[in-house]
Amino acid sequence: MSVNKVILVGNVGKDPEVKHLESNVSVANFPLATSENYTNKNGEKVTTTEWHNIVCWRNQATLAENYIRKGSQIYIDGRIRTRSYDAQDGSKRYITEIYADSIQLLGKRADGSANEGTKVNEPTHLSEPGGGQGSYSGNGDKEGDDLPF
Repeated sequence: MSVNKVILVGNVGKDPEVKHLESNVSVANFPLATSENYTNKNGEKVTTTEWHNIVCWRNQATLAENYIRKGSQIYIDGRIRTRSYDAQDGSKRYITEIYADSIQLLGKRADGSANEGTKVNEPTHLSEPGGGQGSYSGNGDKEGDDLPF
């Protein structure tokens, strides 16, 4: 048995980059920062920040496109994936990404109102044929499948 589960709460580093693929499938990418605060042995407060590459498909991509902006605080529940690609210089590079299964908006919106835990949760099934390009092979389109807000 194995488990691949990631839970993150952090702040978005830049506006999501959204691509609309064939069959009306969307994918969004954005960086998420998580920070840890501690006091070192000299009594100084230290903050370390870790950056995560977030990938969202379908409803999560729509949520990202419409509501997530740089600075937004969000909760992500997902899976960790590492893929490879060929760089321009011909070398093989690797990137680790978090594939979001569920996103919840936290904190305040830009207009100052509360997000009230807006959440999108639809499992996605991904396959990576060929050179690590993610493609959706999920549970089909459902008419009337609107965001829950």
